[in-house]
Amino acid sequence: MEAINIEDRKILSDASYRLEELSFTKPDLNGGKHTQTNEVYFRPDAVAVLLVDRAKQEFILARQFRLPAFLNQHGLADGYLMEACAGLIEDGESPEQAVIREAREETGFDMSDPVKIGRVYTSAGGITEYLHLFIAEVSGADQIAEGGGAEGEGEDIVLVRLGFDEALQGLAAAKINDAKTLLLLQHYFYFMQ
Repeated sequence: MEAINIEDRKILSDASYRLEELSFTKPDLNGGKHTQTNEVYFRPDAVAVLLVDRAKQEFILARQFRLPAFLNQHGLADGYLMEACAGLIEDGESPEQAVIREAREETGFDMSDPVKIGRVYTSAGGITEYLHLFIAEVSGADQIAEGGGAEGEGEDIVLVRLGFDEALQGLAAAKINDAKTLLLLQHYFYFMQ
């Protein structure tokens, strides 16, 4: 297969992260070539973790406001999503270090051995972000702080304790609408329970 050739790059925004418009030539399925133009948002890699309290038969999730969910409003008129704890990997951090830090900041839970269950692109058609997925068992004794998010980030996170049965019902009824949380719950129920 012939190489992809980047023809032109234009920075559209460089505020929080870079947004570029790229024109490129790529081989097609018939042996020819064609040119496309796409916008790509260059976001850092991230982590997500599903916290599981087996003794209480519940998951510890975060409920927080997400502006894109508010703007799109597919079933979320208020813009609040219930989701697995997640965040960006900071410079110099491994995914394991980042997931432990994020869990402490958002939920107040301390964990030592998160199990990595996969890695996925969050939206490969337009975002470079690569998400490392983890599941970690915790207990009440592991909650060392209140959580709620990192100071100054405006997260205002509320912890949600979702029972196993309620989570299964939510999956069956298509009520879990955060992709990372959906994947993590499905993995847990299919492979780990």
